[in-house]
Amino acid sequence: MSQAESAMTAFDPNRFVLEHDQETPKEILRAAYRAFGELTISFSGAEDVVLIDLALKVAPKEDVTVFSLDTGRLHAETYAFIERVRDHYGIAIDVRVPDTEAVQALVHEKGLFSFYRDGHQECCGIRKVAPLRRRLAGLPVWVSGQRRDQSPGTRSSLQIAEHDSAFGSEQAPLIKINPLARWTSDDVWTYIRMFDVPYNALHERGYVSIGCEPCTRPTLPGQHEREGRWWWEDQGGKECGLHAVNLAPPASSSV
Repeated sequence: MSQAESAMTAFDPNRFVLEHDQETPKEILRAAYRAFGELTISFSGAEDVVLIDLALKVAPKEDVTVFSLDTGRLHAETYAFIERVRDHYGIAIDVRVPDTEAVQALVHEKGLFSFYRDGHQECCGIRKVAPLRRRLAGLPVWVSGQRRDQSPGTRSSLQIAEHDSAFGSEQAPLIKINPLARWTSDDVWTYIRMFDVPYNALHERGYVSIGCEPCTRPTLPGQHEREGRWWWEDQGGKECGLHAVNLAPPASSSV
């Protein structure tokens, strides 16, 4: 049994939170690495590159795995960003793509922009959630760049460690580590500037939260960063499904 598998049987996220919640993201990552002997980071945005930068300071490069989801609808600047991060850190990035047949079936039935009519969940489910599910299968732990202030409606109670019930199960439990939970956007950008961390060129053009090209736009002064995502939908539960565990279950109706 590997260290990660042994840790999974004994790891208590509540205890981890009690012991490490007030520590820096670097120390949280160090504690997670001590517990599991490996770090797998989901990479797409500015927060995630900060995590890569920190992870490589607390763990050997061979114990840090980075993956990214290529939905097929990303900005050209995002693809350039992925390559810049790969070159900057000298790391492999496992780029995952959606199932071709599932994408073709959706496009054949509903066209290329069905999310403007039907909502983003179906398209995100095929292009993002399914590839992530396949990538996380069998893993004991993964690291995400979520922050509590990113989406007050869905992430305000985010903890630095939690059971990922969206992608794990009782039979195959999965832990998600959120080292930046208590950081703000200002904290992230202070770190990026201080340590010359690569970032997506779209940030220089008013984009804050960056996803697929058709579903992302710059935000105006005073707007929350998530208002640049799926702007045609209700502003409440802005999650694509990657962090569906953040969404409160619908209230049961009384009979």
